[in-house]
Amino acid sequence: MDELDQRLIAELRRDGRASVQHLADRLGVTRATVRLRMARLQQKGEILGYTAVTRGDVSDAPVRGLVLIGIEGRGGDRIMARLSGMAEVTAVHSTNGKWDLVVEVSTQSLAELDEVLRRIRNLEGVVTSETNLLLASRRASSRWS
Repeated sequence: MDELDQRLIAELRRDGRASVQHLADRLGVTRATVRLRMARLQQKGEILGYTAVTRGDVSDAPVRGLVLIGIEGRGGDRIMARLSGMAEVTAVHSTNGKWDLVVEVSTQSLAELDEVLRRIRNLEGVVTSETNLLLASRRASSRWS
């Protein structure tokens, strides 16, 4: 998978119902390119299907964590695209302060989390990271709506 494939997958993660035209506009390529890339990714088994993600899906991946990432140089957009293309990554946030990116991950087991962390740390441009497991979560009260 090249960077365009990673970006396409990231866009599909954001909106699996996006039209081919919308995807082409977001990626700066033709509709034909998007259709061909999607077909090839499906044929290779990279895209296994399209689904709705619900609140209950979080419980299906009980090991959740935040990965704080420091990057070198100007590779932030490329790294964000690669991270967004990983199945275990549920969100990627740019931030300020000591860390450049905050990545939310969800896995089935600690061993799977360890493998995801290894893949993240091996991305070109990632120089440091720190991982925090999420033990419990509480939603903000409705007064914030």
